[in-house]
Amino acid sequence: MNYQFHPDAFDEHHASVAYYQNRLPGLGADYIAEFDAVMARICRNPNMYPTIADPEIHRVGLKRFPFSVIYRVMPAQIMVLAVAHQRRRPGYWTGRVE
Repeated sequence: MNYQFHPDAFDEHHASVAYYQNRLPGLGADYIAEFDAVMARICRNPNMYPTIADPEIHRVGLKRFPFSVIYRVMPAQIMVLAVAHQRRRPGYWTGRVE
């Protein structure tokens, strides 16, 4: 299975990469590597992580960075709804569920 970003999640993801890269060269690449590893696990087994809402919305946290990937399992792909900071604005992404 593959994945795609909701447009706002894409912007969040890239803002996080830029933030970490500006803080310390190479840290943005570390963030991308961890994100890619999480997405590979999700694509292999989409229901591996807890369901937090219907329809089929799941969350998994990154280990090194304070972000969670919020995603929806759809018939043909995974839709990344948010790359959400774990301590800011809980539930802000709920309007992205269609």
